[in-house]
Amino acid sequence: SDPGWRLVNAAQTAGITVVPGPGPCAAVAALSVVGLPTDRFVFEGFLPRGDNSRAERLRGLAQERRTIVFYEAVHRIAATLSAISDAFGGERRAVLARELTKTHEQIATGTLAELVARLDSSIPLLGEFVIVVAGAAATAPDEAEAQRVYALLAAELPPDKALKLAAALTGVSRNGPYRLTRTKRERVAPPAPLTTAPG
Repeated sequence: SDPGWRLVNAAQTAGITVVPGPGPCAAVAALSVVGLPTDRFVFEGFLPRGDNSRAERLRGLAQERRTIVFYEAVHRIAATLSAISDAFGGERRAVLARELTKTHEQIATGTLAELVARLDSSIPLLGEFVIVVAGAAATAPDEAEAQRVYALLAAELPPDKALKLAAALTGVSRNGPYRLTRTKRERVAPPAPLTTAPG
């Protein structure tokens, strides 16, 4: 819960090299120096070896908001890093930590796409790897989806209950679906009757 990761991030931004001390495990050592949020993280260890199983696991993690930590062996690092980039998007921030606390330690930072491109050039295919990936960015609730959910619920429930449930299910405030439904009602409201002046 301390602000250590922010200090590490600031130091790296200023060009200061930050290295880990030996610790209880490679995941914790990596987290201590990557400059990504460490107040909440999830440890995934080694991903499944099969392409389909690995892709399925990564799809399930693509919207994970916490920092994610993976382990990988040298003979699978290229395929695994490419699969993570494909699943999460190449612009996601990540760190590749190699041979932590050893003589040939290397901590490479960048986007997933950049790290994939650097493998076997500026990042040698030697040693054991820890991959630390930034969590997914928060996304704004989708009001169109809230409207769709509200319409389904409103067919079976009173409007107030439908609005409350639509908001809870989609993360949109109750005013979101209400505003959309009110706009729709106003759009289809019948015109006011014409009146003729007495004469």
